[in-house]
Parts: sequence; structure tokens; C-alpha cells
Amino acid sequence: MNVNVDRESRRLAWCVALLLRHAPDAVASDVLRRLDAPTRRFLCRDEALPASTVTLLLREGSDEDRRLVARNPRVFGRPLPGLPGPARYAARTGPRPELFGTLRAELAGAVAGPSAARTAEQPPDPAAGSAAGPGLSTAELAFLLRRHGRRRPRVPLALLRLPYEQDPAALLAEHARAPFAPGAVEALLLVGGLPREACLGLLDSRARRTYGPGWHRPAVRAVRMGLITFDELVTHTAPAHRTLLLTDLTVRGALRWNLPEKAELRTAVGRVLRPALGDDPRRWTELARCAPGFDGTLPELAAAVAAGTASAAQRPDPAPVAGLARAVEALGPSSPWPAAGGVDRELALASLGVPNAMGDIHEDIRWVRACLDRRILTGADVIRYKAPAAWALDEDHWLGDIDHPDRHDRHPWVLEARAEADRLLDGALGTDADAWWRAARTLPEFIGSLPDLLAQVSDGDSVSKRS
Repeated sequence: MNVNVDRESRRLAWCVALLLRHAPDAVASDVLRRLDAPTRRFLCRDEALPASTVTLLLREGSDEDRRLVARNPRVFGRPLPGLPGPARYAARTGPRPELFGTLRAELAGAVAGPSAARTAEQPPDPAAGSAAGPGLSTAELAFLLRRHGRRRPRVPLALLRLPYEQDPAALLAEHARAPFAPGAVEALLLVGGLPREACLGLLDSRARRTYGPGWHRPAVRAVRMGLITFDELVTHTAPAHRTLLLTDLTVRGALRWNLPEKAELRTAVGRVLRPALGDDPRRWTELARCAPGFDGTLPELAAAVAAGTASAAQRPDPAPVAGLARAVEALGPSSPWPAAGGVDRELALASLGVPNAMGDIHEDIRWVRACLDRRILTGADVIRYKAPAAWALDEDHWLGDIDHPDRHDRHPWVLEARAEADRLLDGALGTDADAWWRAARTLPEFIGSLPDLLAQVSDGDSVSKRS
């Protein structure tokens, strides 16, 4: 009996993890609260959790949840108990003595009042802590953070080892007036000990007109640390075109989205854009045209495009943004497929509806990959036609996996499949937590395709057969 209970709990945890990739934060929180103890344990310990789900578990879960997530080998790059994190930076040696000379010169040359002269004469001693004096004022700290951290957070991390005024509201006001360098924002996220509202406020850099090489790092770091979810990132990042660029990030370096994170960000962006823009190509074109000169967030831009007021809200003569058109095109409605049709495609679609059609899961994966490479099938086809639905949602069952944080080596097909699943799940379940829970409970033993599952959960009609 216990074996059967464990099997049911494991399968439910697997299916919940698959669905939470596509669920909004409020729904995900509700579904997590409904899980019984065994299922929650298997989910936290064994499943490939979405980044936003990890954040919600850290924020709302128990100490046991955090301990289990820390043991989960499929959770990537988050500073959880037992893993490297802010403690690593707190254990660093203090700033080098030569840095004090640089700080003295910078503060002495700044017009910042008597406190700057005081600091120029005798900079705070990090080894002595706050007992050495009042430390840097918020204005002094902001001045130094603006001057350092254009590429990496190394110097800002050293600055934050100095004693300074702990005033998140004043720090946010300084950032709103003249945004800090990306490395400085990253350092504040790492060791600043800021509340969540302050972390979200640091993502608003609408007053900055130029990009540095590490402009994306604060957003990636905030998600990786479990400080914010992707829904919160999309809602608070400004200007809007930077949110769009984050969905198609092509930078080189160690700190960038892996494939599951990139797909999850596109899911969150799609939840904002689809209700406002629909499948109207004129609105998507207007989005790409107005985004470079719009200073607000992406939800504000989408609402302005839907209302026809986006052009009036633009700055005059905005500079073109490289890569923006490609990012919007990747998010927009897909063009009609297939590029290759005929009998081969019909046979491939029919075979998707037969579990293990090739007689062996590895042979089945090899066959699906061959069909995708020959452009007979697309990722959207797999989501719509493959059975059972749980296998369609889990790319490991039709694409295989690799030993890499991306997990899969065919990025376009994964992103296309996730986008199609987003559209189907959002259209059928929306923000109804009860419907998502019914889908999660039905999915483990359901043998049909995903559209058939959603039809059974929602209103008894097949989504795949609607006109």
C-alpha cells in the first residue's frame, strides 16, 4: 500500500512541476498549498522546479521545504541553505588599503557637503565596523555606486563592506534620480539585505539612456537568488524594451539565462502581452515600433498599444534598439506551419498519439528528433498531438536531455513547445486555481493529448476540435 501511495505522490509531484512552469504566481502559490506532505516532499526534493516556484517556496514555504530544495540536484544556481550564496561574499576579505585612496579622491572631488569632506579626511574602517563612526551617508554611497560597477560587482561589493546608512527608501530615491551602474545594483541584491519592494525598485532604470555590457545581470541575479519571480520581473522592469530584450538575451558570459529560465520568462511576458495584443499583427508591429521610446513597464506599454495611445507616450526621436525587432518577433503569433507536409507529416502526427510508437522510449526520442530536424514536426505539434499529455509537457520524453543547465540541445523546439502550452493552458484555465488543480490531479493518469485533457477539465469539449 505504501508503495502505491509513494508512486501516486511521485507522479503527482512530477505533473505539478510540469504545470507550474506555465502558471501565474497566484495560481502556483494556491496549488503548492494544496499539496499533501508526501507530494510536497517529492516535489521539493526531486523535480526540476521552475525558478519562480523556487522563489515562492523560499518565500512562503517551511524550513523543511528549503532544506529539501537545497538537496535537489535539479535546482540551478540558487543560494539556498547548504549552497554558496551571500555568506560567500560576507566572508571575503575587506577592501584593499589602496581602495581608500581612490574613495578619498572621488569623495573629495564631489560636491556633497561637509560629510564628504569628513569622509575624505578619514574614510570608514571596515575592520572596525559601525563603531568607527556614522559611516557613509546615503548620498555618498549612491555617488560611489554610480561611479563603480559598470561591468562587474567586485568594487561595489567592497564598498558595501564599509559602514553606511541603512535607508532603503533613500537609496531607491537616489536610484530613481540617477540609476546606479548594473554591477552596483547586482551588489546591492547580493549583500544589501534589502526588502523585496526595494529589490523590485532597483529594476526600474528608466532614467538611464545607455547600456553597459552587464545591463542584464541584475535581472538574472535577482531571479537566481530567489528574490523575485518572473511575473514580478516583468511587472517592475523599466523601460519596457529591456524586458523584451531579456527574453532573447544573446550575451556571452557566465551569468545569463539557461533554457528553462528563458522559457519561463517568455511565459510571463506572454501573460502580459497576449490579452492586450491578441494575434493582431498590427498591434505587435506597433509594440516593436513604440517600445524604444516608451519609459514605462511592459504592462503599461501593452495597455497603451491596446488603447492606441502608445505613440503619444513616446519620447521624441528615440534611438533604435538593436535586437528588439527579433525579440518581439519571437514572442509574437507564429506563422502558419508546416513548411514540409504530405504523407510523412500525417504519419508523424498520427504516431505522436501512440505512446512509445517505436516500441522503446529511446527510439521514440530519436524518431521525434529526426522529424523535428527535417521540419516535418514542430514543437507546437508535439504539445497538441503527443499522448499522454504529461509526456508532451516533459521535453525529456520526446527530446531527451543533456548534462547541462539548459537540459536540451534543441532550443527552438523547446521554446516553441512551451509557447504553445502557454497558449493552451492560459486559454483553458486562465487564473482559475481550482481548474489548475483539477488539471494537476487528472494529468498523471490521463492517456490523451493535452487539448483533450484541458477539454475534460474545463467544459467537456475538445480544444483540438474547435474551429
